[in-house]
Amino acid sequence: MRITDMHITPIAITDPPLRNAAGLHAPYALRTIVELVSDNGISGISEIPGSQAVTDALIEAREVVVGHDPFALNHLLHLLEQRFRSHGADARGQAPWDQRRLVHIFSAVEVACLDLLGKDMGCRVVDLLGGPARERVPFSAYLFFKHEGAGGPLEFDLDANADGWAQARQVSALDPEGIVAQASAMCDEFGFQSIKLKGGTLDPAIEVGSILALREAFGPDTPLRLDPNAVWAVDTAINWGKKMEGVLEYYEDPVRGQEAMAEVRQALSIPLATNMCTTSFEDLPASIRLGSEDIILADHHYWGGLRASVELGRICRTFGRGLSMHSNSHLGISLAAMAHLGAAVPNLTYALDTHYPWQSDEVVVGGQLPIEEGYYEITNAPGLGVELDREALARLHSSYLDCGLKNRNDEIEMQKIEPDWTFKPTRW
Repeated sequence: MRITDMHITPIAITDPPLRNAAGLHAPYALRTIVELVSDNGISGISEIPGSQAVTDALIEAREVVVGHDPFALNHLLHLLEQRFRSHGADARGQAPWDQRRLVHIFSAVEVACLDLLGKDMGCRVVDLLGGPARERVPFSAYLFFKHEGAGGPLEFDLDANADGWAQARQVSALDPEGIVAQASAMCDEFGFQSIKLKGGTLDPAIEVGSILALREAFGPDTPLRLDPNAVWAVDTAINWGKKMEGVLEYYEDPVRGQEAMAEVRQALSIPLATNMCTTSFEDLPASIRLGSEDIILADHHYWGGLRASVELGRICRTFGRGLSMHSNSHLGISLAAMAHLGAAVPNLTYALDTHYPWQSDEVVVGGQLPIEEGYYEITNAPGLGVELDREALARLHSSYLDCGLKNRNDEIEMQKIEPDWTFKPTRW
């Protein structure tokens, strides 16, 4: 079998004004859909975070991918590494999202190859990864401090008749009361059994107060997580962390860098998690030596694909690290890939992050995938179990062309609300 074509389609999906340490989500989030077509007429699909740089790199990668055997993934990785060798771990950047191109490219190509192979052989991607350790994969509610709005064109932004989660998705939530209301609506809609709050955006007193309010509202049996996105100083993280001992399931990236994380970890009796200080295999030796975190949040988009993430799971098991997954503003192709990975890794010790409830668009046939009782259940359909909705793809590509966004820049969006606001690697 050979790959005869590679279609690269940048899209823009509506995204609410969610706050994070880098600023504010724009009305649209950028994604890129990749479709590989084989010489026997079967195609495989994948989805990755989008930007002009990623699109340009994928176009360049097309020269390597087309004509290649989709089974020969190790050789394909080698060829891509040779082409993009300058985009390694040092290109991650300080933003909460990962800016390396090679890991994005190989994730896009590998997932599409595995989807293609699964469809060709009549088996699921999880089976190609070694078979399922579970058929239902747990996800966690993902809360954000947010401003009013639901993303997209202003005239479609608000629905005065919305209720439940649809209403909570569009109203502001900038204090503990708003966060509890958001959590209640999301958990009622999707049945999530654990809750994560994105921090690093408001005064730590408000963010920790929100965690304590969630504990009061949901009780001690609902695991809680706080992610300050690495913008707290060590003293800040320790002082506020002490108020959350016995409350948090884990404390994600309160500070920047492995050494600072290790210092916080030694001072607190709360497990620390990361998707910012340990983000590549090259980072793992120092992570183990320093003890900078207890849990690594994998992300196949940023760790170089599904098979690399399975390998990461084995390393975590060897060195006694917990394992979960990071998320970004994504659609159903990424959700399905995350779920197949989560099903294949035996030592998945924590429910996975997902932004999926925040998105209202979809690019797969049948619309949004079901999350019930906090779980996504792997189906028996081959490959990833999803098919590309070509009308939706065309519409979302038109949205990309119309919205004018080429790269993610949360700082610019935040300055529309606070003109003097700038990103600071350490804010509190």
